[in-house]
Amino acid sequence: MEDTRIHSVSKKLYESNNLTDLKQMVNNSREKFSNEVAFVLKDKDGNDKYITYKQYADDIDALGTALISIGLKDKRIAVISENRYEWQLSYLATVNGTGIVVPLDRSLTENEIISLIERSEVEAIFFSSKYEEIMKKVLNSKENKVKFLISMDLDKKNDNIYSQKELIKLGKDLILNGARSFIDEKIDNEKMSVILFTSGTTSMSKAVMLSHKNICSNINDITTIFDVKVGDTLLSFLPLHHTFECTVGFLYPISVGARTVFCRGIRHIAEDLKAYNVSVMISVPALFENLYKNVLKSVEKSGKINKFKFGLKLSSFLMKIGIDKRRQIFNDIHENLGGKLRLFVAGAAAFDPEIEKNLNALGIETYQGYGATENSPVISAEHKNCIRKGSVGKLLPSLEGKLANVNENGIGEFIIKGPSVMMGYYNNEEATNETLKDGWLYTGDLGYFDKDDFMFITGRKKNVIVLKNGKNIYPEELEALVNKISGVKESFVFGRENKEDPIDLKLAVKVVYDKDFMKAEFNLENEEEIKSKLWKEIKEINKTMPKYKYIKELLITTEEFEKTTTQKIKRFEEIKKV
Repeated sequence: MEDTRIHSVSKKLYESNNLTDLKQMVNNSREKFSNEVAFVLKDKDGNDKYITYKQYADDIDALGTALISIGLKDKRIAVISENRYEWQLSYLATVNGTGIVVPLDRSLTENEIISLIERSEVEAIFFSSKYEEIMKKVLNSKENKVKFLISMDLDKKNDNIYSQKELIKLGKDLILNGARSFIDEKIDNEKMSVILFTSGTTSMSKAVMLSHKNICSNINDITTIFDVKVGDTLLSFLPLHHTFECTVGFLYPISVGARTVFCRGIRHIAEDLKAYNVSVMISVPALFENLYKNVLKSVEKSGKINKFKFGLKLSSFLMKIGIDKRRQIFNDIHENLGGKLRLFVAGAAAFDPEIEKNLNALGIETYQGYGATENSPVISAEHKNCIRKGSVGKLLPSLEGKLANVNENGIGEFIIKGPSVMMGYYNNEEATNETLKDGWLYTGDLGYFDKDDFMFITGRKKNVIVLKNGKNIYPEELEALVNKISGVKESFVFGRENKEDPIDLKLAVKVVYDKDFMKAEFNLENEEEIKSKLWKEIKEINKTMPKYKYIKELLITTEEFEKTTTQKIKRFEEIKKV
């Protein structure tokens, strides 16, 4: 059954930039925000260094000009490093007139990185010093097409490795002498310009082909619902190769003249928020949930937990009658977070609705969105005047959406259509035909639209556990409940062989517990006692469920699950283990 209704989309709150390509975006920003600070970096002595929009755009032009001069016109160029200025520079110098960019996951193993380099047929790679040894192996291998290695860290060319710094200088000299090959290059915004690999093992990951039109239409949509602007500072934390960070955390801020600083690591987040007066963060829910839990711990230590809880209730009540006193009520907390923090945008995983509500009550506008690499990536988002507990907001303005294969409970697969939908999967016609049908993108995500067209995600199609009675179990739903048990860090629900009924499955859960918490809170150290305590809590959850959803087996561990860079559990790998 298919839901043929056309669902309403988000109302535009702000004017769109009407971008057609990323080159236009850079040139617009150079013109409108010329002397505004685009990036705050650290120099070799640890001092702050400021890059203006004019300097950034000039560096892009120079690097692109140099890349063409050494023979990289229309070639594929990979980028791999930590989040840094040079990564963003490499990306735009490639797509804005040189060739096709291939962002690589920095957390992959050596073999996986080499495999993706071969699959994407890149001929040049920008990299940081951390990857130098791998890159030398790549250059000496006959299994790939790589001819150029470009280091983000070398001051001068060394053997066969180019220096990005030298190339920028070369490009500036060429431009001074009249070179216009990069600057005057016209962008075909419907051609493949980016190859992005989906998360997963290298054999399973697919190479998504995106154009300037795909990405810019997504940026245009985002601009109409979020109010990020000149004067805002963003802390870049999620890996830049991930499409959520790339579009929303990198390209969108450039389009609106905001400032970017690069996080030095998870341990430094609180320090960086204060040091740079960060006002906006784009990240995964886990980061915001941890931030909130740290605030809670700090309040508990100070003995003011009852005052804090009363403050949450009071601020929520006042907001309902149009009075916003959140920052005054929680002034101390805001000062500890730098004093400027005003907006969190979460994506790539489910957000605990209670924590999202409490962050909003604290005075940090907190919204969650939903997307897929195949849509450049944002599909829907909450925003001002568009919040419903447990939902991921409404479809972005340029999209159409409906449900396919709807079951008796009204749950189906989200399918969408619009200018941000990918061109297809590179070298994989079979997967493209499975995912793109008559212009509709079959997302693989299951859920429903409520009566007001808010979207609710229930799980991934490939994760659904189907019992012999035809009932569908969405493991994410049960995991959300298990994760609320005190002492549980994370959980993973799966179908397991049932000895009592060999032709059916039983539901099992594997739990990662917090050893220190169990000892401090419950005085439990023995694994069997901890398991008994957790099992008792799971039985309480079972009582709230129909019998077919009962969890019947518990496994416990202190070892965290294998995850993708956006902290999604690699379910296939975990199932192999158990």
